[in-house]
Amino acid sequence: MLHWLDPAFLITTLGLVGVFAIVFAESGLFFGFFLPGDSLLFTAGLLASQGHFNVVVLWLGVTVCAIVGDSVGYAFGKHIGLKLFTKEDSFFFRKEHLHKTEAFYAKHGKKTIILARFVPIIRTFAPILAGIGRMEYRTFLSFNVIGGVVWSTLLIFLGFGLGRVIPSIDRYLLPIVLGIIVLSFIPIIWEWIKQKRNEPK
Repeated sequence: MLHWLDPAFLITTLGLVGVFAIVFAESGLFFGFFLPGDSLLFTAGLLASQGHFNVVVLWLGVTVCAIVGDSVGYAFGKHIGLKLFTKEDSFFFRKEHLHKTEAFYAKHGKKTIILARFVPIIRTFAPILAGIGRMEYRTFLSFNVIGGVVWSTLLIFLGFGLGRVIPSIDRYLLPIVLGIIVLSFIPIIWEWIKQKRNEPK
C-alpha cells in the first residue's frame, strides 16, 4: 500500500491528470494532508525533463489546481469548517493538525497562506482556517495566487533543471525525494521542539 505514496509510482500510474488531482486534494481537502505534494512536484519536473510530460503544461496545470484547491479549502472552512473542531479523530483527520495550523497563523499572520505551501499538513489546513477566520477573500486570493505560483515554479523547475544537467539523475531519485520530505518537515519538527521546551515542567 505504501507504494501509493511513492511520487514516481503515482506519476507513472496516474499521469498528468493524477498529478493535478493530487495537488488539488492536498491543497484544499482536509483528508488530502498525507499526500506527497513537494516530492510529487519535484519528481514530476524531473520526469518532464526526460520527455514524459510537457513541463509548461505540467506547471500551468499544477499552479491552477493549487490555487483552485486552496480556494475550495477556504470555502469549506467558511461554510462548514467550524464543525471540524467538534469532529472526532480518525485516520483522515486529527484535531492536532488544526491546532498546529492555528499556531502557524499566530506566528506568521496572513503570509501563512504563502509559507504554508512549503510545509506539509499546514499546507492543507491553512486555507480552511482562513475561511473559518473569515479572512477577506480578496486578501486570501492574492496570497493564494502568489503561494501557488512560487510553490509550483520552484519545485517543478528544480526537478526539471536537475534532470537536464545531471545525467541519469533518476538513479538518485529515492534519496533526493527522501531529502525533500525530511526538509519539508523540519519546520513542523522545530515548532514541536520549541513547544516542548516551553511547556512547564
